[in-house]
Amino acid sequence: MTTRELVWDGCVNVRDLGGLPTEDGRLTRFGAVVRADSIRSLSDAGWEALQRYGVARIVDLRWHDELAADPPREVDVEVVHVPVFPDLGDEAWEAAEASGDRGREYAWLLEAGVERFSAAVTAVAEADGGPVVVHCAAGKDRTGLVVALMLRLAGVPLEEVVHDYVLSGRNLAPLIDPWIETAPDERERDRRRYVAQTSAGAIEHAVRDVERRHATVDDYLRWGGTSDRTLERIRERLLG
Repeated sequence: MTTRELVWDGCVNVRDLGGLPTEDGRLTRFGAVVRADSIRSLSDAGWEALQRYGVARIVDLRWHDELAADPPREVDVEVVHVPVFPDLGDEAWEAAEASGDRGREYAWLLEAGVERFSAAVTAVAEADGGPVVVHCAAGKDRTGLVVALMLRLAGVPLEEVVHDYVLSGRNLAPLIDPWIETAPDERERDRRRYVAQTSAGAIEHAVRDVERRHATVDDYLRWGGTSDRTLERIRERLLG
């Protein structure tokens, strides 16, 4: 039986984007795109599981500084690095975060970073052969937004996109809850709670905002420089 949840030792938030219903009655294809938390946390057994899955490309959405902390590893899989969030300390981002509204913050990130998100989707579309792994650190914010865009391109209903996003909260809870509790003070604890949330309303607001501003996710990505051929290749990858 094919399952979305994948067990790759060292990661806790890995799943295939296959098996999701679309608005025209189809299902997304297994073995096309996998979302994950940082695969740099994989053990040797985890890397072997990734390679057995036939992964052809890894799209890493993290900042350059995060890469510098990775342990060296030789792996025979192409890696494409596409940071989708602005650099830490960006004043406009800090203002969006200060609103305390994750949905509004996500919407700002998508609007301000359209070229970066378009580049990430293009990196997935241009891969040849087997599955593409898309990951960041926890696999919920950067990865969640890129995945939401791709699923909407494939015609997955918004409620299914939201459900997929929320699964990350469940998967990450064993790591996030202790992280929150070990905060040095209540202010930092509140900040960690905010950063850690996987609210259904946040991703729903972000996607609706894109579709309100641009009519469709296709048009949003075209605005960011994505070609029509690339958009079609994403649909072909996810739907066959």
